[in-house]
Amino acid sequence: MLKNPRFANLLGFLACAGLMAYALYTQYVLNLEPCPLCIFQRVAVIGLGAVFGLAALHDPVLFGRRIYGALILIVAAAGAGVAGRHLWLQTLPPERVPACGPGLDYMLEAFPFTEMLQTVLSGSGECAKVDWMFLGLAMPGWVLISVVVLGAFGVWVNWRR
Repeated sequence: MLKNPRFANLLGFLACAGLMAYALYTQYVLNLEPCPLCIFQRVAVIGLGAVFGLAALHDPVLFGRRIYGALILIVAAAGAGVAGRHLWLQTLPPERVPACGPGLDYMLEAFPFTEMLQTVLSGSGECAKVDWMFLGLAMPGWVLISVVVLGAFGVWVNWRR
């Protein structure tokens, strides 16, 4: 089954859809409000799912698959960077945690895009708070593992002969 790139890309898309379904479950059922870095991680997972979905729909030949593999690698690396930054913020001692900043909605309205991006990626106190853990890892740790595994899977599926 995994020898078929279209099917493998569809599996990658479904994995991303599952990650987003669980993120929405934690937000609306478990009432865990996402911080700005969580939202950026969601954007990365959605972007990764979109590339997997396009690759599955398009089902290109070798050169096109390599382009999709490169796009998957770029989006997964961006998601891993944001998740890694978030995980790092959560490991800081309380006295080194940055102060809470304005909400993402306010920043999107009031700040230029580059300033908003810089402010979000620098993190805030709300991003350092650990509300959820599974097997000793907070949610950004699981997102980091997920995007790295999905990125490697997407490159393997689309770059092999």
